Amino acid sequence: MSALVPRPASTIMVVRDGGGSLEVLMLRRSLHSDFVGGAYVFPGGALDEDDRAPEMLSFVTGRSDAQASGVLEVDSGGLGYWVSAVRECFEEAGVFLATGPDGTALSFEDPEVEKRFAEHRRALNARERSFVEICREESLRLPGDAIYYVGHWITPEGPPRRYDTRFFVTLAPIGQVAMQDEVETIHHMWVAPRDALVQQEEGLIEMITPTIWHLRFLDRYATTDELVSSMSSLGAVPTIQPQVVVDEYGERQVVVPLDPDDFGPRNSRSTP
Repeated sequence: MSALVPRPASTIMVVRDGGGSLEVLMLRRSLHSDFVGGAYVFPGGALDEDDRAPEMLSFVTGRSDAQASGVLEVDSGGLGYWVSAVRECFEEAGVFLATGPDGTALSFEDPEVEKRFAEHRRALNARERSFVEICREESLRLPGDAIYYVGHWITPEGPPRRYDTRFFVTLAPIGQVAMQDEVETIHHMWVAPRDALVQQEEGLIEMITPTIWHLRFLDRYATTDELVSSMSSLGAVPTIQPQVVVDEYGERQVVVPLDPDDFGPRNSRSTP
């Protein structure tokens, strides 16, 4: 029997400065979800076929498909991962990482704009409208150069669902309020990475291995400025495919074939 081919996917960490430290947006997946139900994750999901369509890619600014594909080390279609990250963030969290045609960041502070985009989100999640139709109608641009690629994880062999996931990070837009969709996601929180890790260690919340590693990565930074300034020195992003092994007690353990100190940029502040 041939191995299950992982499905391409994108995940995005939306960060802001708050409460005296960097905070990241996290969502709790539905308890009924077939994939990591009940776990806290970052917005994300599998690529749709339309995410790589030529018209859809034409809305992305600051990064061409050739450039994106080079960064991801794929032959073509790399920019679709950026599109997928933006789309999934809007679908699951209600945060739309976009600008108007003049480059002004999209804001929902105007009640009429907020109402219009709430309907766009509802229609998108109901599959009544496509993402490209919304971008076309609103004359939106997706700022690809403000969304940074930071991680690449492949689900271990064995599970019935496997993903080949690219991780991104970006700044939270001003004038938008995150909210779970109440279908795929049932709760949201802005949380300091260290606090989320403590909650996980104390058994208060559940998270999967890639989420934990990326929270440790974010915990190296005190502010969003510090994080963004390090992106130019990130270098090559390693592909990580954990393995599931059974220990001497018969318990299944996830083993990551990479030293945590080698994950992410090396010039960031050290975690105490």
